[in-house]
Amino acid sequence: MPDTALPAETRVLTISDSAARRVAFLIAQEDRPGLMLRLTVSGGGCSGFQYGFNFDDAVNEDDHVFENAGTKVVTDDCSLDLLNGSTLDFVEDLMGAAFQIKNPNATASCGCGNSFAV
Repeated sequence: MPDTALPAETRVLTISDSAARRVAFLIAQEDRPGLMLRLTVSGGGCSGFQYGFNFDDAVNEDDHVFENAGTKVVTDDCSLDLLNGSTLDFVEDLMGAAFQIKNPNATASCGCGNSFAV
């Protein structure tokens, strides 16, 4: 099977200012300044793929690190293929507050916003 992945330097994940501030706040609460937000995509969820968020202090060989205002978000190579061109945002409204992924590759998503199809 041919490798159809785009080179890392042509793939991008944007971190909004709001998301960078929220990640920085959450990391400060953990009192571990070397932490980064790890964003992953895995099979599952109501629409086929689901987003995963956790903190990590390691960068693996196949990881890519994106930064805004000193806040780092890390994602693995396979996840980046599905996230390419996306924006990680943090939105607060009357319904609550949550991280949102604005993913131009998603052809459908579920109501909860945590899963998508391509």
